[in-house]
Amino acid sequence: MKTLSLTLDMVYKGNLILVNRDYPYREYTKTNLAPIQVSDGPILMQRKSATIYTSLMNKISAWNHITAVSGWRSKIEQEQIYTGSIAENGEDFTTKYVALPGHSEHQTGLAVDVALAQGEIDFIRPHFPYTGICGDFRQAAGRHGFIERYPKGKEKITGIAHEPWHFRYVGTPHANLIEVMGITLEEYHQKLKEHPHGDKPLIHEMGSMTYEISYLPAHKDEALLIIPNGMSHTVSGNNSDGFIVTLWRDINWNANLNMAG
Repeated sequence: MKTLSLTLDMVYKGNLILVNRDYPYREYTKTNLAPIQVSDGPILMQRKSATIYTSLMNKISAWNHITAVSGWRSKIEQEQIYTGSIAENGEDFTTKYVALPGHSEHQTGLAVDVALAQGEIDFIRPHFPYTGICGDFRQAAGRHGFIERYPKGKEKITGIAHEPWHFRYVGTPHANLIEVMGITLEEYHQKLKEHPHGDKPLIHEMGSMTYEISYLPAHKDEALLIIPNGMSHTVSGNNSDGFIVTLWRDINWNANLNMAG
């Protein structure tokens, strides 16, 4: 077994952090970013999500048909976009489609806005339909760890209007679960609090893997996490009060172990 020490500052880091009107982003750094597209200037994402976005685009042969419009933004850039939209489009429009500076997923490097690569592209509301190559992108997104972050009908929960162009990397199997459940990232975090670590994890099978997902509250000093033998793991803060623990092993692991014994 392995024991991990999770400190309070780690609550605000990871692929599953929830950033919205209630939970600001606390890590302002330009490190660990990589380009996903180079046009007038490079469009950046957090390095792992950039690699997987590239894999997704390669999988569906989409480079000539889909373009990234916006990836990582600094807080200053988000402030410029927000105030510029207020001046051009008014407050009502802006609060629907542009996150407050300090509360934007784009500042995490885990979000990307995409558009169908044709004609003029609206920076704030790019055209990204549910058909054709864009539909192919959506179908493949969940398997690659991306979710459509602001779905229609969930505006009161997310605080943002329906944005079919905005995708967020949360990793696997979480994107698949969110997609299957038909919920938002906000609702997913609430759901996982029903599965405290060490008691009743959420079990999910995907491919040959069995996943155990649970919520571990943060402590003032540190939280200790024990990783069982034979299991891989990831840990992400939730940007609020704890951690999402993901453990997994190949379904065939026990059978192989018994055969070896």
